[in-house]
Amino acid sequence: MTEPDATPGRRHPRALVATALTVAFVVLGTGSLFAGVAVGSAEPVAVPTPTPTPTATPEPDPRPVPDELVAAQGIRSCSIDALARDGRLRELSGSVVNADTGEILFDRAADRPVRTASVLKVLTAAAALATLGPDHRLTTRVVDGVEPGTVALVGGGDATLSRLPPGQESFYRGAPKLADLAAQTVAAYAAAHPDAPAIREVVLDATYWDPADKWDPSWARSEQTIGYQSEVTALQVDADRANPVAGTSPRSTDPVARAGQAFAQALAVAGNAGGTPITSLGSAPDTDTLGVVRSQPVSTLIPQMLLTSDNALGEMLARVVSKNLGLDGSAASLTSAYRIALDEYGVPVTGLTIRDGSGLSHLNAVPPSYVTRLMVRIADGEGSLSHIAQGLPVAGQFGSLSSRFTGANAIARGAVAAKTGWIDTSYSLAGIVTAQDGTRLTFGFFAVGEGIQGNARAALDTVTTGVYTCGNTLSTT
Repeated sequence: MTEPDATPGRRHPRALVATALTVAFVVLGTGSLFAGVAVGSAEPVAVPTPTPTPTATPEPDPRPVPDELVAAQGIRSCSIDALARDGRLRELSGSVVNADTGEILFDRAADRPVRTASVLKVLTAAAALATLGPDHRLTTRVVDGVEPGTVALVGGGDATLSRLPPGQESFYRGAPKLADLAAQTVAAYAAAHPDAPAIREVVLDATYWDPADKWDPSWARSEQTIGYQSEVTALQVDADRANPVAGTSPRSTDPVARAGQAFAQALAVAGNAGGTPITSLGSAPDTDTLGVVRSQPVSTLIPQMLLTSDNALGEMLARVVSKNLGLDGSAASLTSAYRIALDEYGVPVTGLTIRDGSGLSHLNAVPPSYVTRLMVRIADGEGSLSHIAQGLPVAGQFGSLSSRFTGANAIARGAVAAKTGWIDTSYSLAGIVTAQDGTRLTFGFFAVGEGIQGNARAALDTVTTGVYTCGNTLSTT
């Protein structure tokens, strides 16, 4: 579900790339470190006068000399084991990797698939970038009807489409407006039908994927009534929020009808000769397009999704990824769709079970080691993955981490960029750390168990702060 401390999304620059070389010193038996040893004697010693000898020509040193010095590895002396055993975490699975060397610095059952909560949205973002690309926009259109006075409103999976009038921003800043689509439609319909310019009926087409495949049985209906999630229909406005500007807002039981009614009213405002038309459900004919509006590009939708952990965007992007891969856009297709899409990044995708695009389901299962390895690609900005790095919440600064990492954990503020997650039986955190010693680390921590409480967030922050403090000296034990 959406993290309760989420704040409206905004993009932010930051440097996440830093490297450091740690010099290993020899530890003597006494436990002291010595730079050198002074030698003396109790009695004075006579020093003989040296006799000059001929200077010999030195022989070539037969030992090979490396072209470059190899930096010594840091001593693995810093542990987060005690922090990871905090009872508030119930059962913790996770891993930490040096992003520059690929070395595993911490592993706790990291290859075992576990429920991810909203960390899954990182996989959704990566799948969307691989399949759709950063410039792709989701489309909503209107086509001419077969019957006189009829048009069809065709949904394309854009939950950001807004019913607010021009000049007012919805929760999704920069979203397309029904008002624009209605104005295009009225003008184009009148031009195409000068003798009968009135639109009397709007057919609502939400068949981009099966309209009945809109709610996973593993989701609690309270997600809908409280306002964390809408039903997953290809046609809706403002992610079906009752309040278009609020992040958390109750959703309806019929998002398609809400969108249709809003469009019918927008047609009347735009000057439709027939006033407010009636609406009906159906499929659009293959006729001329009367109007089109497009979402913000995927590169913008991803930060909007990640910073505030927006579930509706996660579900829409997941279904559109499936459709663009030639699958049917169903929830059942998502495991196959994600494995195909994510295979591009070179991290083995075995062990992934994807039930939804938001992470709401406790039936999602992903190995922490997979998330950590994918985060290395994200930290490197591989392909278009820099859009994910730019969209991650930052401890104490942005998004759903803005109010976290307090008290003793405040030392890691600004140094941790990570996706948060929370469902009833799991709390999660995964991302990138620029450690105190400058080392770039990626991590994935998943705390799972019945009865887990909200205080698991602080415990996850503490473990992550331990990673920040240890840096490249983090021990696997």
